[in-house]
Amino acid sequence: MTSASGAPARRTRLTPERESELYAAVLDLLREHGYDALTMDAIAARTRSSKATLYRQWKGKPELVATALRHGGPVPLAGIDTGSLRGDLAEMVNCSSDTQIEKDTALLRGLAHAVYRSPDLHRALRELVIEPELTGLEQMLGRAVDRGEIRAGHPALEFVPHMLIGAFVARPLIDDLPMDVSCLEQFIEAVVLPALES
Repeated sequence: MTSASGAPARRTRLTPERESELYAAVLDLLREHGYDALTMDAIAARTRSSKATLYRQWKGKPELVATALRHGGPVPLAGIDTGSLRGDLAEMVNCSSDTQIEKDTALLRGLAHAVYRSPDLHRALRELVIEPELTGLEQMLGRAVDRGEIRAGHPALEFVPHMLIGAFVARPLIDDLPMDVSCLEQFIEAVVLPALES
């Protein structure tokens, strides 16, 4: 059983509003201090919670951080179905904003280093953030194949996640600019969609 945010459901006495406040505080602390300096003590203090409450709801820092990222993200890809691949990808972009993309990119860039040092964080991110989005993207592309928009077995299908993630990584490195909605829209039209044409 999963919650609306895609995270595993738990028996909890926290209200949805309180849970949202807690996740927002976790993300704020991540932006301020980074993953390595983030502690459960700091989260407890910022959210006026006890560490016992935090550990009762989440196994530890990796799971809490991953769940907060999942909760604070855009509409899950699995919930997008406009009837065309171009429409689905456009809706995916429209669910965010320049500000949100910049915040998310900064968070993920900071976490990328921590992932290599923390197998528990890597596992939690894959389970709670990456795999649900990959599944949603696969479903989106599968519907496009079923509608005849993409040829079944097209070799570019498996590389769509790499293309999208690569754009977020490459733009700051090459252009010294953050990814934004306009650039992402152009990238999808100029790179992703043409790559999937027969």
